[in-house]
Amino acid sequence: MKKKEFSMELNGKKLSAEFSDLVENAHGSVLLKYGNTVILATAVISKEEKDADYLPLTVDYEEKFYASGQILGGNFNKREGKPSDEAILSGRVVDRTIRPLFDQWIRNEIQVVITILSIDQDDPDVLGVVAASLALGVSKIPFAGPVSAVRIGKHKTDGMEINPTYTERENENFEIDLIACGKDENINMIELGGDEAGESVIVDALKKASEEIEKINLWQKAVIAEIGVPKLKLTAPVMPEEIKNLFTTKIEPKLENFVMSGIPGGSKIGEIMDLWMKLANEKYPDIKSSFAEHLFEEKVDTMIHEQVLKNNKRADGRGIDEIRPLFAQAGGISPILHGSGIFYRGGTHILTALTLGGPSDAQIINGMEESNLTKRFMHHYNFPPYSTGETGKMGNTNRRMIGHGALAEKALLPVIPKNSIFPYTVRLVSEAMSSNGSTSMGSVCASTIALMDGGVPIKAPVAGIASGLMMDKKGNYKVLTDIQGPEDHYGDMDFKVAGTKNGVTAIQMDVKVAGVPIPALTEAFEKAKTARLKILEVILKEIAEPRKDISSNAPKILVIKINLDQIGGVIGSGGKTIKEIKEKTGADIDIEDDGTVYCTGKDGSAEKAKAIIEEMTHEYKAGEKFEGTVTKTTDFGAFVKIGQGDTEGLVHISEIAPFRVEKVESLLKAGDKVPVMVKGVDERDRISLSIKQADPDWAKRKTNTTSPRPPLN
Repeated sequence: MKKKEFSMELNGKKLSAEFSDLVENAHGSVLLKYGNTVILATAVISKEEKDADYLPLTVDYEEKFYASGQILGGNFNKREGKPSDEAILSGRVVDRTIRPLFDQWIRNEIQVVITILSIDQDDPDVLGVVAASLALGVSKIPFAGPVSAVRIGKHKTDGMEINPTYTERENENFEIDLIACGKDENINMIELGGDEAGESVIVDALKKASEEIEKINLWQKAVIAEIGVPKLKLTAPVMPEEIKNLFTTKIEPKLENFVMSGIPGGSKIGEIMDLWMKLANEKYPDIKSSFAEHLFEEKVDTMIHEQVLKNNKRADGRGIDEIRPLFAQAGGISPILHGSGIFYRGGTHILTALTLGGPSDAQIINGMEESNLTKRFMHHYNFPPYSTGETGKMGNTNRRMIGHGALAEKALLPVIPKNSIFPYTVRLVSEAMSSNGSTSMGSVCASTIALMDGGVPIKAPVAGIASGLMMDKKGNYKVLTDIQGPEDHYGDMDFKVAGTKNGVTAIQMDVKVAGVPIPALTEAFEKAKTARLKILEVILKEIAEPRKDISSNAPKILVIKINLDQIGGVIGSGGKTIKEIKEKTGADIDIEDDGTVYCTGKDGSAEKAKAIIEEMTHEYKAGEKFEGTVTKTTDFGAFVKIGQGDTEGLVHISEIAPFRVEKVESLLKAGDKVPVMVKGVDERDRISLSIKQADPDWAKRKTNTTSPRPPLN
């Protein structure tokens, strides 16, 4: 094997890149190691162009079970299957970072594959960006890198950490978990989860991240300079003069009226585009329609940028910082739903439905990165084709849906009550009913409304907004608040920020340029906060606080605590006892390792199950009184069942009455209801009961109704 290794120190730990002939047919490959986490990145470009009107870049992020030293999967299939949500999200981090650094006119297929070979305490998602950049950088594939990524963590009481481990990130006091990517002191990708973090804290973290990123980029440049190969000389398509002249004479004079129409959405732009495409195809049928389409997109892009930068004008007529009309509705769909929320921001309309379940409804995640993880809060996002007035396949969950759902989930997670306060499994489903910009942030708002409508005692309401950026080649820029469709499509940044009135809970940023300067992001934070507070006002006007009670259609969860040595008794041999309780009551029963028992059910089933388990695990003490049922009589006394379970105690013949009883059967028989009091419990947990101490007159009354009282001795 031929190989060459390069290394640098990153936060006191060795980061090494090994180049070899292991994957010699790939156009670029690297083994990147950090601690005991090892990943392989490969890059390949096709020989032929693809007949497409977009950059055909694919990023695959491959998790391998063996990487964690486990044999995973089901009983009948031990192979890796479709990508996990975590793999899709990690792949999107790489894709969103490297995509802006290719010439967008390239039509050769480019595939980057990140394969996780070994995983330890260091998360491979950040390494995936660096490895992809190196594999592309040393290859013949045209790429405007290098680009690097770093994770910055911060606890509420401590300073910042560079690339914190999984263990360090699990701390409850973690304030931010930031992934930032970039080059040339600019940032081009952000993923952040925060616990109501302050904007200034996040800006400081971005500055720290940028410092570390530039160190890694400098190292990458040295590696690429030493072993990189010459880049392919791909020829950019040349726009036919006939198409340019036709557009200039027939379309350009009226373009502004359509693009800057003052009408929300892209309908007017689509209208003139259809007119242009028809004209171009009729006039020059032998010229590929992609030229006409590309020219149109270029002209509209230029116009939208210039109008914002020079005239402070937006396509729909709003001011630079103006939010579209807002609407919020809590409930009102159906009493069957446990909670619902509707949120409008202009032409973006979201419906979110809430469902509450018991602990057994939680999702079990068993994968390379997370094993036997119980997930009790879920947010799922759907984007049906009718939301944009189009037809298409239904039922498929694509990477975008998973990414948007995860972003909203991340934004809401910090305000979800702890299990000890609200032991329910919580599932939210956001349906994008109409889309004209940032349905993911609309989903955050509608989800907050649904949670409050459903009586979930959230810590604080959360809202989200998307900001945009128009920037020219000289670096002049304007930050736009609440971007709509055309501004998202033609703009340079999609900057989504969600949070409470106190701070930020989630950020996601994508760009179409090489990067955004931190001062522009600082300004975007300020504007996003102002907008967020306005949205929260609308939400709180509709529903000021979570409803006092959950829906009557939601299951009730009752919680009790039992001793650890009682768990086996409640479960029973082979689960027999707990199964019988479930069948008898209709409730679901979940028992934690610490002895916490959750009884979940409707129509009184939870109460019944709780009563049975409490009785089974009740520790009897002297002086407690019960009404019991005689199960058996003997010469020396009677056995009496007490409580709701099968607990029995012995009433000795001397404890039946305050006078001498010659024969037990003269006063007691099986099935009799009798008052008893616990005398004591011996070391073998045998319970001694007394009727005469519970009710001294019981035997006298019983004797008077049956036979003459026997003489006293």
